[in-house]
Amino acid sequence: MASLPELDLTQRLRENAWIGDAVLELYVRSFILKLHGKVDAEMKMRFTCNQFLSCTGNPTAVEADIGVIYQREGLEAAFAWIHENLEPLFLKQEAKRKRTGK
Repeated sequence: MASLPELDLTQRLRENAWIGDAVLELYVRSFILKLHGKVDAEMKMRFTCNQFLSCTGNPTAVEADIGVIYQREGLEAAFAWIHENLEPLFLKQEAKRKRTGK
């Protein structure tokens, strides 16, 4: 059975991830509109899904990191982190997906 401190850490991770998920969603939706000038729900799903996020670590931890940055430094800092750490990998995967036709 998990100890109380472990439960507290798990709960905090989930709470930060919940906030981080919302920040990531906002970033990705804005990114797609700038990139394509239209809504692309499938692309949004590819960018925000756990399968993609797992390329950089535990998906919940990645979202929690975004949440912590947002809460400590604001939306601009969280967006900058996503731009620097997730967007290049996503664009690389999208280019590969287009080349392979998947």
